[in-house]
Amino acid sequence: MYVREKTARGHTYLYLVESEREDGRVRQRIIRALGRKDMLLASGELERLAASLVRHCDRAIILSDMEAGRIACTRIGGPRLFGRLWERLGIAEVLGQLLTDRGFEFAVERAVFASVLHRLFVSGSDRSCEKWMADYRIAGIEELQLHHFYRAMAWLGEEIAPAGADALAPRCIKDLIEERLFERRRDLFSDLSLVFMDTTSLSFYGAGGKSLGAYGHSKDHRADLKQMILAVVIDGEGRPICTEMLPGNTADATVLLPVVDRLRERFQIGRVCVVADRGMISAATITALEERKLEYILGARERSSAVVRRLVLEDEQPLTPLLVDRARGETQLFVKEVKIGAARYILCRNEAEAERERNERQAIVAGLSKQLARGDKALIGNSAYRRYLRRTASGDGKPGPAFEIDPGKLAEEARFDGVFVLRTNARVSPLQAVLRYRDLLRVEDLFRRAKAILRTRPIYHSSDAAIRGHVFCSFLALMLQKELADLCHAHGLIIEWADLLRDLDRLQEATIEKDGKAITARTAVSGQVGSVFQAAGIALPPNLHERAA
Repeated sequence: MYVREKTARGHTYLYLVESEREDGRVRQRIIRALGRKDMLLASGELERLAASLVRHCDRAIILSDMEAGRIACTRIGGPRLFGRLWERLGIAEVLGQLLTDRGFEFAVERAVFASVLHRLFVSGSDRSCEKWMADYRIAGIEELQLHHFYRAMAWLGEEIAPAGADALAPRCIKDLIEERLFERRRDLFSDLSLVFMDTTSLSFYGAGGKSLGAYGHSKDHRADLKQMILAVVIDGEGRPICTEMLPGNTADATVLLPVVDRLRERFQIGRVCVVADRGMISAATITALEERKLEYILGARERSSAVVRRLVLEDEQPLTPLLVDRARGETQLFVKEVKIGAARYILCRNEAEAERERNERQAIVAGLSKQLARGDKALIGNSAYRRYLRRTASGDGKPGPAFEIDPGKLAEEARFDGVFVLRTNARVSPLQAVLRYRDLLRVEDLFRRAKAILRTRPIYHSSDAAIRGHVFCSFLALMLQKELADLCHAHGLIIEWADLLRDLDRLQEATIEKDGKAITARTAVSGQVGSVFQAAGIALPPNLHERAA
C-alpha cells in the first residue's frame, strides 16, 4: 500500500492505492482519494496523516528521534569490528591468563581494550578516554573510572625482572603479552628470518619518567619536554612483533644491537636478517652483528661515509637496469654490487627519485639566484640555500656580494640524485637486497600513518610503569590495524583509514521501551563499513530488534 500522484486539469492529486494481481498481471487499485496535494499541504492535513502513520512504525519513530536528538544513541561500529579482531588475535585470552592470579577488583582487560580503541579513533590521554567511551557501546565498561585506567596502564608496564647490566630496559608484563601473542600465531611462519626496525621519540608531561624520561633529539620537535625512545620491531609480513621503550637520550646507533639480542632471546629465533635505516649503522654495530653471525641489510650514509663517497660511488662497473612492479606501476632501478675488501655494498639508483630531486634542486637554485640579485644578507640563514653557496672575495669586507652560487657544490649534489647505498652480508642477490630494504619503507610508512596512534600525548602518568603501559596500548592498536588491513587486502578492498573511522562512528543504535518491549534500531551502514564487516567475517546487527523490557 502506498501513495500515488496523478495530474489532471493542471492540479496534482494524491491517492492511497494498493497493488493486486489479476489474471497474472499486477494492477493498482485505488482505495481512497486523498485530495489535491497543494490543499493538503496548505492545511497541514498531509503532515497530520503522516505523523499518525509513523506512530505505528517503531523503527521510524526511533530513527526520527535520533536525528532530532530526542533520544540518546551510541556508536557501535568500532567496538563491534575491533572487538571481534581483539578476540581473534587472542589478546583478551592472553590478558585473562596473566590476570588469573591478580586481585584486581575491576575489569582490567576491558580497561585495556577501551584504551586501545581510543587510540584507534582519536588517541590522546587516558583522561580523555574516560569521557570519550561514554558515546560507545563497549561491553563491560560500565563500572570503569579514571583511576581504573591508570591502574591498568601501570599493570601493563609493571616490572617483573630488573634490567641486566647490558639490557636496555627491564622485563615487564607487556613483554609477556608480546611473547604469548607471538606464540599464538607462530605456526604461520617458522621463524623471524626477516625483521625490520625503526624508532621514534615520544614526549610526555607529568612527573613520570624517572628512568625513561630524558632530554634528547626530539623527532616531534618538542625539545622542551622530556621524552622516551620507542623502537618497534616488525616481521617480514609487516606484523608488529614487539616494542622496546628506552630513555629519551638514547642514540639510534646504540639501539639496534641490544634490541636484536633481546629479540633472539625472547622469541627463541636462530637465523635472522635485520633490515634497518642508515641512522642505526656504525662500524661497531656491523662488527657485532657479524660476530653473532647475523645477516643484515643496512642503509649506508652516502654523504658522510668516505668509503661510500670515494670508492662505491666512483666504481666504474656498469649499473644493471631493472624494472620493478609496484602497486602504482613500474619503477626503473639501476643496481650494481661493489666489494671493498670483505665489505659488500649495493648501489641503487632510482630514476623517478633522481628526476624529482633534480627538479627540486633546480627550483631552489632559481629562487637563490633571485635572492642574490636582491641582496645576500639573509641567505646564509636558509639551510636550503646555504648548501649551494660559497664565499666570494668580497666576503672579506670589499664591496660587492659576499656569496655566490658554487657550481662545484651543485655538481657534488647531483651525484646523489636518486642514489642509495646498502651495506649487507646477507646471502641474497643485489635485487633481493634492494627489495628488502625498500620494504623498510613500509615500516616507515606505518610509522607515518600511525602517528596519531603512536603519538599518545599528552601522557600525564606519574610512573615509568604507567607510561610503558600507555604506549603499549598504542602498539596493540597497531596490531588491530594491521589485522584489519590484511583481511581487507585478502578481499581486494582498499580502505582509507580516516574515512573508515568516520563511517564506523556513523553506525549507531538507540533503544526505546514501548508496550512492555525494548525496541532497538540501528542506522544504515555508510561507505565501506558493510564490505569491511564482510571481509572480517562479522555480521551487522539487525535493523530492528525487539525484546521484553
